[in-house]
Formats: sequence, structure tokens, C-alpha cells
Amino acid sequence: MKYYCIGIKGTGMSSLAQILYDLGNEVYGYDDVVNYKFTQKELDKRGIKIYHDNQMNLTKDMIVTYSVAVDSNHPEIKRAREMGLTIKKYNEIIGEITKMFDTICVSGTHGKTTTSSMLKHILEDNGGCNYFIGAGDGYINKNYKTFVMEADEFNKHFLAYHPRSLIITNIEAEHLECYKDLDDIIASFIEVANKTTHHIVACGDNDGNLQLKVNKKIIYYGFNDNNEYIIKNNYLKDNLEYFDLYHNEEFLATFTLPLIGKHMVLNATGAIIMSLNYNIPIAKIKESLTTFHNAARRCAESMIKGTLIIDDYAHHPTEISSTIDGIKRKYPNKRLVVVFKPNTYSRFLHFTDDFVHSLKKADKVYITDIYSDREKQEDYPNITSQMLIDKINGSEKISLTTMDKLQNERDSIICFMSCANVQDMIDKLKEIL
Repeated sequence: MKYYCIGIKGTGMSSLAQILYDLGNEVYGYDDVVNYKFTQKELDKRGIKIYHDNQMNLTKDMIVTYSVAVDSNHPEIKRAREMGLTIKKYNEIIGEITKMFDTICVSGTHGKTTTSSMLKHILEDNGGCNYFIGAGDGYINKNYKTFVMEADEFNKHFLAYHPRSLIITNIEAEHLECYKDLDDIIASFIEVANKTTHHIVACGDNDGNLQLKVNKKIIYYGFNDNNEYIIKNNYLKDNLEYFDLYHNEEFLATFTLPLIGKHMVLNATGAIIMSLNYNIPIAKIKESLTTFHNAARRCAESMIKGTLIIDDYAHHPTEISSTIDGIKRKYPNKRLVVVFKPNTYSRFLHFTDDFVHSLKKADKVYITDIYSDREKQEDYPNITSQMLIDKINGSEKISLTTMDKLQNERDSIICFMSCANVQDMIDKLKEIL
């Protein structure tokens, strides 16, 4: 079959395009972004052609799908619609793929990418697996029966999926442009859990997860004593997290993780328990975790002229807080400067005070204009990033043209945070340094 993926450089769409190609389909792409993005690395390896204009020769036998970040009235979608082509939702196609394999869905408000990446890494080391991870990583080998799937709750997309097993990292208020409230979000997670045919693993330290009333057993894990799997004796040494894992008071093993932060320990524990459910020996899991490298844009570090620059995907107040805690845990004696690029007006509006609380943990904060590729400024009058700047002492506005503000921060750690693209700002800072 032939697929035309519009918005192909998006993190999820890139992964889907790779999978469609690996399944033996002809795949073509379109993206408004001409500049290179990290998500096109694997597309380029597969030789998937990416168009930036209307020169793609659309044919009647072609299936068109598009990223959630692309407006349904985009010129390329309108062109496909006028030709009478089949247009399928992104999550509908993924849902069809989940039926083909033993699918493990990794869901939750935060930590999905890291947890699914860890699980994928463990399974790859122990027999192989297929995967769809929302960081531009997708792969299918029809000889592998297991499919690790990052299952996003945005717009209730994950309701189209068919999990055999399920990990729920946490449930918090998010995507309130799609959901009425937290109860509505929890109800959607319950629906996914009830569709799951085998194992459900969830973090029991999260209040949202504890409200899951489902028709099957949930295996809970966390630091708290009321969990079935309990994390104990967690400490940081030589930039490695060490922790002991117990199951119903029985000591299982001490694990070593090359990532920093208690949130990363929780993510790893979810992956460990699911791996045990898939009969991977503990010794093999321990070995795999020591060689794990996180997905792109998850606290990715680079050093320029003695200045440490970090690129992180954090975009929700809880994620920002956890990332700052992790950086300060790793570099306790360094000044931390955060450059935050807010994404979507609705998220900014719902969480303004929470953003203030989280960002105040940094020593200095710079904030860009709000970026949004699926919402319009006119629908959110008077909602601007100045609202944060006014509430955070010493914070400043910054943009690509004013990056020279950072040249006096050479002795600091400079962390860029956003789910939107910040590579242009990082490149500009490296040029200045």
C-alpha cells in the first residue's frame, strides 16, 4: 500500500512512517518545516522522501494520514480530500497495527517515552521487539511478536489501541483542551485498562493511578510501602542511581541506572516489572539497564567551551519540576539557568501558577513567547508569556534574536525546556559561546 504522511517530522508521525515502511509499504511524507529535525534521522536512513510543497504526485490508491499538529484544512489535506483519497486518522492506523502483535502500551501523563524506551531496550537485548516511541523511533520486524507502544492520551488517541499489557506511569491534569477535567482523563485511562487482556502495571505513588477502578488486577509499584513492588535504598553515586527492588517484602535485586532523578527510578521500575512479566530474568534486566541511553531530547547534554547545555522535552509543570530536581541532584553546586518555551495557549492558561512554582526552582529563568501549532492566539486573548515573567522574580523574556543575554552565563548550566523545537536557540547559543 501507499501512504502519504503529512507532518512527517513530528515525533509520532515520524515513528509511524518508519513502521509503515518496515511493514513493506511505500511511504512518502510532507512537512512545513524545511530545516533538519532529529526526527528525520531514521526517515532518511529508509530513504523516505519528504516534500515541502505540493509536488508530491498523489494517486487514487494512496492513504493519507496527518499529524495532530497539522490543521485539518492544511493545503495538502485539502488537496487529498478534493481528489477523493482515503484519509485516516493517525491513531486509527496505529490501532490497526496494535492488533497485529502482542502489544504493550506505555501510557501516562509523564514518563511515557523514557519508560517505553527502557522496556524496548531490555526486550531488544533479550530476543528482540518491535516498537513505536514518540521521539521519532519506530521499527517493525514481522518475526518479532512483541510491540512496545508509547500510548498518548492526547485527544483520547489511545482508545483506538488494543493492548495485551499496559503500563500507566501516572495520571494528572493535562490536555484540558481535549478533556473536561481530571475525572474525564481518569475515565479514559480506565477504558484503556479494561481493554487490556493481560498485565496492568501502574505507579502506586500517583494519586490519579489509585483512582483506577478496573475489572482486573493492577500491579502497583513505587517508593510507598502500600505498593506490591517497593523501591528502597535509593541513592546517587558517580552519576548513577542505585536502588533496591522488593516484591511483597522479598528482596529481588539492586539495580543501577545511568539516569538521574527519582522520576527516572520510577520509570525504570515500571519497565522492570513488565519485563519480569515477559519472563526476562532479573540478571538480564539489570545488565540491560546499565547500558541504557535515553531517547532524544530527554536531558540531552552537550558541552561548549566549558558551558553545559541541556536539551529537555519537559513542558508540563510536573515534568519541569522533576527535571530541575534531577539536574540539581546531579550538579548540586552549579547555577541552573532555564530557558523555557511554553507550548499551546490552553496548557499555559490552565497551569500558569504551576509553571511559576516549578520554574522558581531554577536560579534564573528566561521565557520565550508561547508557541502553538494547533491553537490560535486570537482564541486566547491576553494570554502571553509575560504572565509568567511578572510572577517570577528576575525572569526575562528571550527570543532567537536576543540569545546574547546568555553570554554571561558561561559558568552556569543552561537548560532548554519545551516539547516544541528549541534547536535553533541552542544552535544560536553555541555560536555565541
